[in-house]
Amino acid sequence: MGSNKIAPQSDYVTDWLDKRARLTPDRIALIDNSDQSKTTFHEWNRRVNRTANFLKSLGVGKGDRVAVYASNNTDYLDLFWAAPKIGAMLQNLNWRLTVFELMGIVESGAPGVLIYSEDWREQVEELKPSFKTVEHVVAMTNPGAGERDFAERNLMPSTLCDQPDLTLDDPWGIYYTGGTTGLPKGAVLTHGNVTWNSVNTITSWGINGQHKAALQLPFFHIGGPNIFMAPLVHAGGTTVLCSGFDVDETFDLVEHAGITHYVAVPTMFQMLQEHPRWEDTDFSKLELVISGGAPCPLPVMQKFWERGVDFKMGYGLTEASGNNFWLPAELVQKKIGSVGYPIFHIDMKIINPDGSLCADNEEGELLIRGPHIVAGYWKNPGATAETIRDGWLHTGDIAKRDEDGCYSILGRSKEMFISGGENVYPAEIESILSGHPLILEAAVVGVPHETWGEVGKAYVVAADGYDEDELRIFLAERLAKYKLPRSIVVLDALPLTAIGKIDKKLLSTKGSPT
Repeated sequence: MGSNKIAPQSDYVTDWLDKRARLTPDRIALIDNSDQSKTTFHEWNRRVNRTANFLKSLGVGKGDRVAVYASNNTDYLDLFWAAPKIGAMLQNLNWRLTVFELMGIVESGAPGVLIYSEDWREQVEELKPSFKTVEHVVAMTNPGAGERDFAERNLMPSTLCDQPDLTLDDPWGIYYTGGTTGLPKGAVLTHGNVTWNSVNTITSWGINGQHKAALQLPFFHIGGPNIFMAPLVHAGGTTVLCSGFDVDETFDLVEHAGITHYVAVPTMFQMLQEHPRWEDTDFSKLELVISGGAPCPLPVMQKFWERGVDFKMGYGLTEASGNNFWLPAELVQKKIGSVGYPIFHIDMKIINPDGSLCADNEEGELLIRGPHIVAGYWKNPGATAETIRDGWLHTGDIAKRDEDGCYSILGRSKEMFISGGENVYPAEIESILSGHPLILEAAVVGVPHETWGEVGKAYVVAADGYDEDELRIFLAERLAKYKLPRSIVVLDALPLTAIGKIDKKLLSTKGSPT
Protein backbone atom coordinates (compact mmCIF):
# COMPACT_ATOMS: atom_id res chain seq x y z
CA MET A 1 0.00 0.00 0.00
CA GLY A 2 1.16 3.54 -0.70
CA SER A 3 2.01 5.97 2.06
CA ASN A 4 -0.52 8.63 3.03
CA LYS A 5 2.22 10.82 4.44
CA ILE A 6 1.97 14.41 3.28
CA ALA A 7 5.19 16.31 2.61
CA PRO A 8 5.60 19.23 5.03
CA GLN A 9 4.93 22.64 3.51
CA SER A 10 8.16 23.98 5.01
CA ASP A 11 10.01 21.99 2.31
CA TYR A 12 8.89 24.42 -0.37
CA VAL A 13 10.80 27.58 -1.27
CA THR A 14 10.10 29.58 -4.40
CA ASP A 15 12.46 31.80 -6.40
CA TRP A 16 10.78 35.14 -5.74
CA LEU A 17 12.12 37.18 -8.64
CA ASP A 18 11.78 34.37 -11.16
CA LYS A 19 8.14 33.88 -10.20
CA ARG A 20 7.36 37.62 -10.25
CA ALA A 21 9.19 38.01 -13.59
CA ARG A 22 6.92 35.38 -15.11
CA LEU A 23 3.74 36.86 -13.67
CA THR A 24 4.38 40.53 -14.47
CA PRO A 25 7.51 40.68 -16.64
CA ASP A 26 7.04 44.21 -18.00
CA ARG A 27 5.99 45.92 -14.81
CA ILE A 28 8.53 48.37 -13.36
CA ALA A 29 10.16 46.74 -10.35
CA LEU A 30 12.95 49.14 -9.51
CA ILE A 31 13.78 52.78 -10.10
CA ASP A 32 17.30 53.97 -9.27
CA ASN A 33 16.76 57.51 -8.08
CA SER A 34 20.42 58.41 -8.67
CA ASP A 35 20.00 58.27 -12.45
CA GLN A 36 16.25 57.60 -12.86
CA SER A 37 16.94 54.29 -14.60
CA LYS A 38 14.01 51.86 -14.57
CA THR A 39 14.18 48.08 -14.40
CA THR A 40 11.34 45.69 -15.15
CA PHE A 41 10.88 42.48 -13.19
CA HIS A 42 12.03 40.51 -16.25
CA GLU A 43 15.21 42.57 -16.56
CA TRP A 44 15.85 42.47 -12.82
CA ASN A 45 15.54 38.70 -12.66
CA ARG A 46 17.99 38.22 -15.52
CA ARG A 47 20.49 40.60 -13.87
CA VAL A 48 20.12 38.86 -10.51
CA ASN A 49 20.60 35.47 -12.20
CA ARG A 50 23.88 36.74 -13.64
CA THR A 51 24.83 37.89 -10.15
CA ALA A 52 24.01 34.49 -8.69
CA ASN A 53 26.06 32.78 -11.40
CA PHE A 54 28.95 35.12 -10.63
CA LEU A 55 28.77 34.14 -6.95
CA LYS A 56 28.79 30.47 -7.96
CA SER A 57 31.90 31.12 -10.07
CA LEU A 58 33.59 32.38 -6.91
CA GLY A 59 32.86 29.09 -5.18
CA VAL A 60 29.81 30.28 -3.23
CA GLY A 61 27.29 27.57 -2.49
CA LYS A 62 24.54 26.62 -0.10
CA GLY A 63 25.19 27.84 3.43
CA ASP A 64 28.21 29.99 2.49
CA ARG A 65 28.38 33.57 3.68
CA VAL A 66 28.80 36.55 1.36
CA ALA A 67 29.72 39.69 3.27
CA VAL A 68 28.54 43.00 1.83
CA TYR A 69 30.06 46.29 2.95
CA ALA A 70 28.17 48.79 0.83
CA SER A 71 25.93 51.81 0.79
CA ASN A 72 22.51 51.54 -0.83
CA ASN A 73 22.82 50.82 -4.54
CA THR A 74 21.30 48.51 -7.12
CA ASP A 75 24.19 46.05 -6.84
CA TYR A 76 23.35 45.55 -3.16
CA LEU A 77 19.69 44.87 -3.97
CA ASP A 78 20.78 42.42 -6.66
CA LEU A 79 22.87 40.57 -4.09
CA PHE A 80 19.92 40.45 -1.69
CA TRP A 81 18.00 38.40 -4.26
CA ALA A 82 20.96 36.55 -5.80
CA ALA A 83 22.35 34.95 -2.64
CA PRO A 84 19.14 33.10 -1.68
CA LYS A 85 18.74 31.79 -5.22
CA ILE A 86 21.80 29.62 -4.58
CA GLY A 87 21.20 29.07 -0.87
CA ALA A 88 23.95 31.44 0.27
CA MET A 89 23.70 33.75 3.27
CA LEU A 90 24.15 37.49 2.93
CA GLN A 91 26.23 38.85 5.81
CA ASN A 92 25.20 42.50 5.95
CA LEU A 93 27.96 44.70 7.39
CA ASN A 94 26.87 47.86 9.17
CA TRP A 95 29.02 50.69 7.81
CA ARG A 96 28.20 52.77 10.89
CA LEU A 97 30.40 50.46 12.91
CA THR A 98 34.14 51.03 13.22
CA VAL A 99 36.72 48.82 11.55
CA PHE A 100 37.59 47.58 15.04
CA GLU A 101 34.04 46.32 15.51
CA LEU A 102 33.75 44.88 12.01
CA MET A 103 36.91 42.82 12.37
CA GLY A 104 35.24 40.62 14.95
CA ILE A 105 32.00 40.42 12.98
CA VAL A 106 33.75 39.32 9.79
CA GLU A 107 35.80 36.76 11.69
CA SER A 108 32.67 35.35 13.31
CA GLY A 109 30.73 35.18 10.03
CA ALA A 110 33.68 33.58 8.22
CA PRO A 111 32.60 34.69 4.72
CA GLY A 112 34.40 33.34 1.69
CA VAL A 113 33.62 36.48 -0.34
CA LEU A 114 33.43 40.15 0.64
CA ILE A 115 31.87 42.66 -1.75
CA TYR A 116 32.17 46.39 -1.18
CA SER A 117 31.21 49.75 -2.66
CA GLU A 118 33.73 52.44 -3.50
CA ASP A 119 32.88 54.71 -0.56
CA TRP A 120 34.15 52.07 1.89
CA ARG A 121 37.42 51.26 0.12
CA GLU A 122 39.60 52.76 2.84
CA GLN A 123 37.88 50.73 5.56
CA VAL A 124 38.12 47.52 3.52
CA GLU A 125 41.87 48.07 3.15
CA GLU A 126 42.09 48.34 6.93
CA LEU A 127 40.08 45.15 7.30
CA LYS A 128 42.06 43.05 4.83
CA PRO A 129 44.94 42.08 7.16
CA SER A 130 42.40 40.53 9.55
CA PHE A 131 40.73 38.31 6.92
CA LYS A 132 41.01 34.61 7.70
CA THR A 133 38.40 33.07 5.42
CA VAL A 134 37.85 35.64 2.67
CA GLU A 135 39.14 34.20 -0.58
CA HIS A 136 37.76 36.89 -2.89
CA VAL A 137 37.40 40.62 -2.32
CA VAL A 138 35.07 42.05 -4.95
CA ALA A 139 34.84 45.76 -5.75
CA MET A 140 31.57 47.05 -7.12
CA THR A 141 33.64 49.62 -9.05
CA ASN A 142 37.36 50.22 -9.68
CA PRO A 143 38.87 47.00 -8.31
CA GLY A 144 42.29 47.24 -6.73
CA ALA A 145 45.22 44.88 -6.92
CA GLY A 146 44.19 41.31 -6.27
CA GLU A 147 40.47 42.16 -6.24
CA ARG A 148 37.69 40.87 -8.48
CA ASP A 149 35.45 43.18 -10.47
CA PHE A 150 31.72 42.96 -9.76
CA ALA A 151 31.16 43.84 -13.42
CA GLU A 152 32.32 40.30 -14.26
CA ARG A 153 28.76 39.24 -13.49
CA ASN A 154 27.68 40.89 -16.75
CA LEU A 155 29.49 38.11 -18.64
CA MET A 156 27.55 35.39 -16.83
CA PRO A 157 24.46 33.57 -18.17
CA SER A 158 21.12 35.22 -17.44
CA THR A 159 19.51 31.88 -16.66
CA LEU A 160 20.24 29.93 -13.52
CA CYS A 161 20.60 26.16 -13.32
CA ASP A 162 21.26 23.66 -10.56
CA GLN A 163 19.60 25.64 -7.79
CA PRO A 164 19.79 23.81 -4.46
CA ASP A 165 16.82 22.34 -2.65
CA LEU A 166 15.86 24.74 0.11
CA THR A 167 13.31 24.84 2.88
CA LEU A 168 11.75 27.77 4.67
CA ASP A 169 14.09 26.98 7.57
CA ASP A 170 17.22 27.61 5.49
CA PRO A 171 18.98 30.92 6.24
CA TRP A 172 18.67 33.93 3.96
CA GLY A 173 20.93 36.42 5.70
CA ILE A 174 22.48 37.79 8.87
CA TYR A 175 21.37 41.16 10.23
CA TYR A 176 23.20 42.65 13.17
CA THR A 177 21.61 44.12 16.24
CA GLY A 178 23.27 45.58 19.30
CA GLY A 179 24.80 43.34 21.92
CA THR A 180 24.82 44.00 25.62
CA THR A 181 28.42 42.85 25.72
CA GLY A 182 30.99 42.12 23.07
CA LEU A 183 30.10 42.01 19.39
CA PRO A 184 26.70 42.95 18.00
CA LYS A 185 24.46 39.88 17.72
CA GLY A 186 23.81 38.52 14.25
CA ALA A 187 20.15 37.65 13.84
CA VAL A 188 19.77 34.84 11.28
CA LEU A 189 16.78 35.43 9.02
CA THR A 190 15.46 32.39 7.20
CA HIS A 191 13.58 32.11 3.93
CA GLY A 192 10.50 31.56 6.06
CA ASN A 193 11.10 34.73 8.04
CA VAL A 194 11.34 36.89 4.91
CA THR A 195 8.35 35.15 3.34
CA TRP A 196 6.05 35.37 6.34
CA ASN A 197 6.98 38.99 7.06
CA SER A 198 6.00 39.78 3.49
CA VAL A 199 2.75 37.80 3.71
CA ASN A 200 1.90 39.52 7.00
CA THR A 201 2.64 42.95 5.55
CA ILE A 202 0.69 42.45 2.33
CA THR A 203 -2.36 40.98 4.01
CA SER A 204 -2.43 43.40 6.94
CA TRP A 205 -1.17 46.62 5.41
CA GLY A 206 -2.96 46.22 2.08
CA ILE A 207 0.14 46.33 -0.13
CA ASN A 208 -0.58 45.75 -3.83
CA GLY A 209 1.04 45.96 -7.24
CA GLN A 210 0.06 49.58 -7.78
CA HIS A 211 2.07 50.78 -4.80
CA LYS A 212 5.43 52.48 -4.95
CA ALA A 213 7.73 53.08 -1.98
CA ALA A 214 10.99 54.90 -1.42
CA LEU A 215 13.89 52.89 -0.01
CA GLN A 216 16.12 55.24 1.99
CA LEU A 217 16.85 53.19 5.10
CA PRO A 218 20.29 51.54 5.04
CA PHE A 219 20.07 48.11 3.51
CA PHE A 220 22.10 46.48 6.28
CA HIS A 221 19.11 47.17 8.55
CA ILE A 222 16.17 44.80 8.53
CA GLY A 223 13.96 47.78 7.67
CA GLY A 224 15.77 48.25 4.36
CA PRO A 225 14.56 45.07 2.66
CA ASN A 226 11.62 44.04 4.81
CA ILE A 227 9.39 47.01 5.51
CA PHE A 228 8.43 47.65 1.89
CA MET A 229 10.92 46.30 -0.66
CA ALA A 230 10.38 42.54 -0.29
CA PRO A 231 6.60 42.87 0.09
CA LEU A 232 6.51 45.04 -3.05
CA VAL A 233 8.31 42.35 -5.02
CA HIS A 234 5.86 39.81 -3.64
CA ALA A 235 2.91 41.96 -4.71
CA GLY A 236 4.40 43.30 -7.95
CA GLY A 237 4.90 46.91 -6.84
CA THR A 238 7.77 49.34 -7.38
CA THR A 239 10.75 50.28 -5.21
CA VAL A 240 12.47 53.64 -5.65
CA LEU A 241 16.04 53.15 -4.48
CA CYS A 242 17.87 56.06 -2.86
CA SER A 243 21.49 56.17 -1.71
CA GLY A 244 20.30 57.44 1.66
CA PHE A 245 18.15 60.15 3.20
CA ASP A 246 18.20 63.60 1.65
CA VAL A 247 15.56 66.18 2.53
CA ASP A 248 15.21 67.78 -0.89
CA GLU A 249 15.25 64.40 -2.63
CA THR A 250 12.46 63.24 -0.34
CA PHE A 251 10.25 66.17 -1.25
CA ASP A 252 10.94 65.43 -4.93
CA LEU A 253 9.92 61.82 -4.40
CA VAL A 254 6.65 62.89 -2.81
CA GLU A 255 5.79 65.50 -5.44
CA HIS A 256 7.18 64.04 -8.67
CA ALA A 257 8.01 60.33 -8.29
CA GLY A 258 4.52 59.27 -7.27
CA ILE A 259 5.50 57.30 -4.19
CA THR A 260 2.53 56.00 -2.21
CA HIS A 261 4.35 54.61 0.86
CA TYR A 262 7.14 56.06 2.96
CA VAL A 263 8.96 54.93 6.10
CA ALA A 264 11.51 56.86 8.16
CA VAL A 265 12.74 57.38 11.70
CA PRO A 266 11.46 60.37 13.71
CA THR A 267 14.61 62.41 13.16
CA MET A 268 14.07 62.26 9.40
CA PHE A 269 10.47 63.45 9.76
CA GLN A 270 11.55 66.32 11.97
CA MET A 271 14.08 67.42 9.35
CA LEU A 272 11.35 67.36 6.70
CA GLN A 273 9.03 69.49 8.79
CA GLU A 274 11.74 72.04 9.50
CA HIS A 275 12.48 72.47 5.80
CA PRO A 276 11.04 75.42 3.80
CA ARG A 277 9.40 73.04 1.30
CA TRP A 278 7.23 71.44 3.98
CA GLU A 279 4.42 74.01 3.76
CA ASP A 280 4.04 73.92 -0.03
CA THR A 281 4.43 70.20 -0.73
CA ASP A 282 1.43 68.23 -1.97
CA PHE A 283 1.19 65.02 0.06
CA SER A 284 -2.07 63.82 -1.50
CA LYS A 285 -0.48 60.83 -3.31
CA LEU A 286 0.83 59.32 -0.07
CA GLU A 287 -1.41 56.52 1.16
CA LEU A 288 0.74 55.63 4.15
CA VAL A 289 3.58 57.21 6.09
CA ILE A 290 4.95 55.18 8.97
CA SER A 291 7.54 55.95 11.61
CA GLY A 292 9.83 53.37 13.14
CA GLY A 293 13.05 52.97 15.08
CA ALA A 294 12.00 55.06 18.07
CA PRO A 295 8.86 56.64 19.58
CA CYS A 296 7.65 59.49 17.40
CA PRO A 297 6.81 62.81 19.08
CA LEU A 298 3.10 63.67 18.91
CA PRO A 299 3.68 67.11 17.26
CA VAL A 300 5.39 65.37 14.33
CA MET A 301 2.40 63.08 13.83
CA GLN A 302 -0.10 65.92 14.17
CA LYS A 303 1.56 67.95 11.41
CA PHE A 304 1.04 65.05 8.99
CA TRP A 305 -2.55 64.53 10.11
CA GLU A 306 -3.22 68.20 9.43
CA ARG A 307 -2.08 67.59 5.84
CA GLY A 308 -4.43 64.64 5.45
CA VAL A 309 -1.69 61.98 5.59
CA ASP A 310 -2.30 58.61 7.24
CA PHE A 311 0.72 58.81 9.54
CA LYS A 312 1.23 56.17 12.20
CA MET A 313 3.86 54.59 14.36
CA GLY A 314 5.15 51.13 13.66
CA TYR A 315 7.03 48.73 15.87
CA GLY A 316 9.57 46.29 14.65
CA LEU A 317 12.81 44.70 15.67
CA THR A 318 15.40 42.68 13.84
CA GLU A 319 14.50 39.50 15.67
CA ALA A 320 10.91 39.77 14.40
CA SER A 321 11.81 40.47 10.76
CA GLY A 322 10.56 44.05 10.76
CA ASN A 323 6.76 44.44 10.80
CA ASN A 324 4.44 43.45 13.65
CA PHE A 325 1.44 45.78 14.03
CA TRP A 326 -1.19 47.66 12.08
CA LEU A 327 -3.45 50.47 13.25
CA PRO A 328 -6.44 51.18 10.96
CA ALA A 329 -6.52 54.74 9.66
CA GLU A 330 -9.80 55.55 11.40
CA LEU A 331 -8.22 54.75 14.79
CA VAL A 332 -4.91 56.59 14.42
CA GLN A 333 -6.12 59.80 16.05
CA LYS A 334 -8.44 57.98 18.47
CA LYS A 335 -5.70 55.76 19.88
CA ILE A 336 -2.83 58.23 19.86
CA GLY A 337 0.51 56.63 20.58
CA SER A 338 -0.70 53.11 19.85
CA VAL A 339 1.00 50.83 17.33
CA GLY A 340 -2.25 48.92 16.77
CA TYR A 341 -3.14 45.26 16.44
CA PRO A 342 -0.83 42.31 15.74
CA ILE A 343 -0.72 41.63 12.02
CA PHE A 344 -2.01 38.47 10.44
CA HIS A 345 0.15 35.46 11.34
CA ILE A 346 1.47 36.78 14.67
CA ASP A 347 0.64 36.14 18.31
CA MET A 348 1.38 38.60 21.12
CA LYS A 349 1.18 38.54 24.88
CA ILE A 350 2.28 40.78 27.71
CA ILE A 351 3.68 39.20 30.84
CA ASN A 352 4.62 40.18 34.38
CA PRO A 353 8.12 39.47 35.72
CA ASP A 354 6.83 36.18 37.15
CA GLY A 355 5.61 35.06 33.71
CA SER A 356 1.90 35.54 34.39
CA LEU A 357 -0.26 37.29 31.82
CA CYS A 358 -0.94 40.98 32.31
CA ALA A 359 -4.48 42.25 32.47
CA ASP A 360 -5.81 44.88 30.08
CA ASN A 361 -3.98 48.20 30.48
CA GLU A 362 -1.38 46.59 32.74
CA GLU A 363 2.25 47.18 31.84
CA GLY A 364 4.56 44.27 31.19
CA GLU A 365 7.09 42.78 28.79
CA LEU A 366 5.97 42.22 25.21
CA LEU A 367 6.39 38.69 23.84
CA ILE A 368 5.91 37.82 20.16
CA ARG A 369 5.38 34.47 18.44
CA GLY A 370 5.05 33.62 14.77
CA PRO A 371 6.82 32.26 11.68
CA HIS A 372 8.55 35.63 11.20
CA ILE A 373 10.63 35.21 14.38
CA VAL A 374 14.29 34.65 13.53
CA ALA A 375 15.96 31.28 13.93
CA GLY A 376 18.38 32.72 16.49
CA TYR A 377 21.70 34.52 16.71
CA TRP A 378 24.70 33.50 14.65
CA LYS A 379 27.10 31.40 16.77
CA ASN A 380 25.48 32.63 19.97
CA PRO A 381 23.32 29.86 21.44
CA GLY A 382 23.33 31.49 24.87
CA ALA A 383 21.78 34.72 23.60
CA THR A 384 19.35 32.72 21.45
CA ALA A 385 18.16 30.67 24.43
CA GLU A 386 17.75 33.80 26.52
CA THR A 387 15.78 35.71 23.90
CA ILE A 388 13.62 32.99 22.30
CA ARG A 389 11.98 30.70 24.85
CA ASP A 390 9.33 28.10 24.05
CA GLY A 391 8.82 29.77 20.68
CA TRP A 392 8.23 33.23 22.17
CA LEU A 393 10.50 36.18 21.42
CA HIS A 394 11.13 38.12 24.63
CA THR A 395 11.50 41.65 23.30
CA GLY A 396 12.62 43.35 26.50
CA ASP A 397 10.18 46.15 25.65
CA ILE A 398 7.43 47.32 27.97
CA ALA A 399 3.93 47.43 26.49
CA LYS A 400 0.27 47.39 27.40
CA ARG A 401 -2.87 46.21 25.62
CA ASP A 402 -6.15 48.07 25.95
CA GLU A 403 -9.59 46.52 26.28
CA ASP A 404 -9.95 46.49 22.47
CA GLY A 405 -6.77 44.46 22.01
CA CYS A 406 -4.79 47.44 20.75
CA TYR A 407 -1.14 47.65 21.84
CA SER A 408 1.05 50.55 22.93
CA ILE A 409 4.81 50.40 23.41
CA LEU A 410 5.73 52.27 26.57
CA GLY A 411 9.46 52.01 26.69
CA ARG A 412 12.45 49.73 26.77
CA SER A 413 13.29 47.59 29.70
CA LYS A 414 16.76 47.28 31.13
CA GLU A 415 19.12 49.98 29.91
CA MET A 416 19.05 50.09 26.12
CA PHE A 417 18.30 53.44 24.50
CA ILE A 418 17.71 54.46 20.90
CA SER A 419 19.73 57.23 19.25
CA GLY A 420 18.65 58.32 15.78
CA GLY A 421 16.87 55.02 15.26
CA GLU A 422 19.86 52.91 16.34
CA ASN A 423 19.84 50.63 19.39
CA VAL A 424 22.58 51.53 21.84
CA TYR A 425 23.59 49.24 24.68
CA PRO A 426 25.38 50.98 27.58
CA ALA A 427 27.21 47.82 28.64
CA GLU A 428 29.10 47.76 25.34
CA ILE A 429 30.23 51.37 25.77
CA GLU A 430 31.09 50.80 29.42
CA SER A 431 33.23 47.85 28.43
CA ILE A 432 35.22 50.02 25.99
CA LEU A 433 35.50 52.85 28.54
CA SER A 434 36.82 50.45 31.12
CA GLY A 435 39.49 49.35 28.65
CA HIS A 436 41.17 52.75 28.89
CA PRO A 437 44.03 52.60 31.40
CA LEU A 438 42.95 55.79 33.20
CA ILE A 439 39.26 54.92 33.61
CA LEU A 440 38.60 53.16 36.91
CA GLU A 441 34.80 52.88 36.71
CA ALA A 442 32.23 53.80 34.09
CA ALA A 443 28.47 53.99 33.67
CA VAL A 444 26.47 55.12 30.63
CA VAL A 445 22.84 56.18 30.48
CA GLY A 446 20.59 57.48 27.74
CA VAL A 447 19.39 61.06 28.09
CA PRO A 448 16.92 63.08 25.96
CA HIS A 449 18.15 64.92 22.89
CA GLU A 450 16.14 67.24 20.63
CA THR A 451 17.43 65.79 17.37
CA TRP A 452 18.41 62.18 18.02
CA GLY A 453 15.77 61.26 20.58
CA GLU A 454 18.36 60.03 23.04
CA VAL A 455 22.14 60.13 23.29
CA GLY A 456 24.61 58.61 25.68
CA LYS A 457 25.94 60.34 28.76
CA ALA A 458 28.93 58.75 30.46
CA TYR A 459 29.91 59.00 34.10
CA VAL A 460 33.46 57.94 34.92
CA VAL A 461 35.84 57.69 37.82
CA ALA A 462 39.27 58.57 36.45
CA ALA A 463 42.86 58.19 37.59
CA ASP A 464 45.41 61.00 37.70
CA GLY A 465 46.47 62.16 34.26
CA TYR A 466 43.01 61.72 32.72
CA ASP A 467 42.45 63.77 29.59
CA GLU A 468 38.98 63.91 28.00
CA ASP A 469 40.24 64.58 24.49
CA GLU A 470 42.48 61.52 24.68
CA LEU A 471 39.56 59.42 25.91
CA ARG A 472 37.33 60.60 23.06
CA ILE A 473 39.97 59.62 20.50
CA PHE A 474 40.21 56.22 22.20
CA LEU A 475 36.43 55.76 21.99
CA ALA A 476 36.13 56.98 18.40
CA GLU A 477 38.56 54.29 17.27
CA ARG A 478 36.45 51.57 18.87
CA LEU A 479 32.82 52.64 18.67
CA ALA A 480 30.43 53.71 15.93
CA LYS A 481 29.67 57.43 16.00
CA TYR A 482 26.09 57.02 17.20
CA LYS A 483 27.35 55.07 20.24
CA LEU A 484 29.80 57.77 21.36
CA PRO A 485 28.71 59.52 24.59
CA ARG A 486 27.66 63.08 23.90
CA SER A 487 29.01 64.15 27.29
CA ILE A 488 31.42 62.69 29.83
CA VAL A 489 31.18 63.58 33.51
CA VAL A 490 33.97 62.79 35.96
CA LEU A 491 32.85 61.80 39.47
CA ASP A 492 34.81 60.91 42.58
CA ALA A 493 32.65 57.80 42.88
CA LEU A 494 29.64 56.30 41.12
CA PRO A 495 26.44 56.21 43.19
CA LEU A 496 25.38 52.77 44.40
CA THR A 497 22.04 51.22 45.24
CA ALA A 498 21.33 49.59 48.56
CA ILE A 499 22.55 46.25 47.23
CA GLY A 500 25.79 47.67 45.86
CA LYS A 501 24.97 48.08 42.16
CA ILE A 502 25.57 51.30 40.25
CA ASP A 503 22.47 53.44 40.63
CA LYS A 504 21.71 54.21 36.99
CA LYS A 505 18.26 55.45 37.84
CA LEU A 506 19.87 58.25 39.84
CA LEU A 507 22.36 58.98 37.05
CA SER A 508 19.50 59.15 34.53
CA THR A 509 17.88 61.99 36.46
CA LYS A 510 20.95 64.21 36.15
CA GLY A 511 19.72 65.88 32.96
CA SER A 512 20.45 66.23 29.26
CA PRO A 513 23.97 66.22 27.82
CA THR A 514 26.07 69.34 28.14
